[in-house]
Amino acid sequence: MFFEYPSLLWLLVIPALLVVRYVLVEIFGLRPHFRASTIVPWRVSGPSAMSFLRHVPFILEIAALCLIIVAIARPRSSEQFDRIDTEGIDIVLTMDVSTSMLARDFSPDRISAAKDIAIEFISQRPSDRMGIVVFAGESYTQCPLTTDRATLINLMKEVQTDLIEDGTAIGNGLATAVARIKDSDAKSRVVILLTDGVNNRGEITPQTAAEIAETYGIRVYTIGVGANGTAPYPVMTPWGVEVQDVKVEIDEDLLKDIAERTGGRYFRATDNTKLMEIYGEINRLEKTKTTVDSFPVYKELFLKYGLWALACLLLAFILDVIVFRRLP
Repeated sequence: MFFEYPSLLWLLVIPALLVVRYVLVEIFGLRPHFRASTIVPWRVSGPSAMSFLRHVPFILEIAALCLIIVAIARPRSSEQFDRIDTEGIDIVLTMDVSTSMLARDFSPDRISAAKDIAIEFISQRPSDRMGIVVFAGESYTQCPLTTDRATLINLMKEVQTDLIEDGTAIGNGLATAVARIKDSDAKSRVVILLTDGVNNRGEITPQTAAEIAETYGIRVYTIGVGANGTAPYPVMTPWGVEVQDVKVEIDEDLLKDIAERTGGRYFRATDNTKLMEIYGEINRLEKTKTTVDSFPVYKELFLKYGLWALACLLLAFILDVIVFRRLP
């Protein structure tokens, strides 16, 4: 144990002086007195228990004062040491939020399923820094790299369609993710790119974005989401929203090329279960253990001393008022 503010322990001189004063006054009788012709009415056969107990409240009060001084000196313990194993990986989840993600071949739809499974993936990797990039006709960073899981999950829940111009700018989305992770000094840097369409917008081509990722040594896992053939999609008609079957178009050749060029893998998800299995596979693939040096784990002890001081004061008060019937 050590003290954060050891100089405050000099205050223990105060209770020491109070003890000296008490001994001089109570024990040696250096206090106001009066003369009497006889002491017979007050004479007792010997010292009683009460004559000793009357000193207990003072002892408790001095103990409480000492404990309070020790507490404000902030006692701490550093006897325990931990070694922490971390993954040493930075991951950016890059998600397509174009309106086609509202197709209902997933339950309840593609974007909701992708968000829920991504949140589960985030929860399974507490030691990694992770971020979120979303794209449609344009791209932006929903959450920069962070280890704050609560914030990351809340921002993932807020992802939805119609926030940006519609379209599928795969190149822009990947380039934004690369920009967020390229300066990281993590042992492994990963982008998980999820889309359900064909690149049709953006200033940066997917091939160019993949070349940039390859240059920085960033591995890209690509996921194409959508059932084979057609998928039910909500369409606005003069009679309200109707669900119609639309053709599923995913540029798998492009996604495979991006993955192969950067050392990643391409996956195809046709339903919730398959998408969950894909994230589980990525979770198993991306394991780069690194051990952080031992460091002291500090434990604050002031509360314990404060509680002991409070207990001493309460006991002294009870003895004064109930046992000795002294006015507070």
